[in-house]
Amino acid sequence: MTRVAAVDCGTNSIRLLVADADPSTGELVDLDRRMTIVRLGQDVDRTGRLAPEALERTFAACREYAAVIKEQGAERLRFVATSASRDAENRDEFVRGVLDILGVEPEVITGDQEAALSFTGATAELQGRDDLARPYLVVDIGGGSTEFVVGDDRVRAARSVDVGCVRMTERHLVSGGVVSDPPTEQQIAAMRADIEAALDLAEETVPLREARTLVGLAGSVTTVSAIAQELPAYDSARIHHSRISRDRVREITERLLRSTHAERAAIPSMHPGRVDVIGAGSLVLLAIMERTGAHEVVVSEHDILDGIAFAVAEETEEGKQGN
Repeated sequence: MTRVAAVDCGTNSIRLLVADADPSTGELVDLDRRMTIVRLGQDVDRTGRLAPEALERTFAACREYAAVIKEQGAERLRFVATSASRDAENRDEFVRGVLDILGVEPEVITGDQEAALSFTGATAELQGRDDLARPYLVVDIGGGSTEFVVGDDRVRAARSVDVGCVRMTERHLVSGGVVSDPPTEQQIAAMRADIEAALDLAEETVPLREARTLVGLAGSVTTVSAIAQELPAYDSARIHHSRISRDRVREITERLLRSTHAERAAIPSMHPGRVDVIGAGSLVLLAIMERTGAHEVVVSEHDILDGIAFAVAEETEEGKQGN
């Protein structure tokens, strides 16, 4: 096995995984897995630029992660940046900061690359399970974008569309710089229309309705699972590979969109950084389930971060063999 480090920097959060990975068997042993809400995509949809305070929050997390990577002795690091940094005019400033702190340039990957990595990370453990029919539809609901991937043991079709919990919140649920608390019916309708239009785009490329198992990734989905299970605190072990029915997702989404900031913040499993964006994220999940006809979603804690780790391990092993 190869000890590697993977960083996934998205619109809402930045995450680190240090693990021993064997891509030939699909085995991955976590040594350190952590997440920090940095909201890198703050106002990017409106301004087209990364805000100075958002960059500083992200760089502070990178400094913390650099210490962990050194302590764990990872052989190689790969840093992948997704939606917010793809969209920003000043992304060079972001690239320079990461390079100075971690010694590697962030790879600003395409939506298709993001989708493929998410699929690998999410399905490596599922291959061969008799209780889950294939093909899989892996859906990664991020802060700025959502990735759709259909595949069996490999990707058949993929598409990234610009709907995510942060982007939808900032576009539809913010008035005068303040998140509506709770949103109006008109705001929810406008957000839903945007999501449906994005699903139309995704369906031009990805046969969403052909999938037999829906696999949901990222913080909006895992948080909905924690709420569905009424967990007293966020519990990754109980969330990973949990299943949530469409009716339960609808019930939770309606509750979140009717609730105030204080009511959402009081949910025991709610991360403070998700309080204002979870309503939009859960609505994206519900719209996907209704569009595809999925009766349930299988929730995975393993996603693009794990896919990056497998890719780094494979590249490292190939490099060793080449030498």
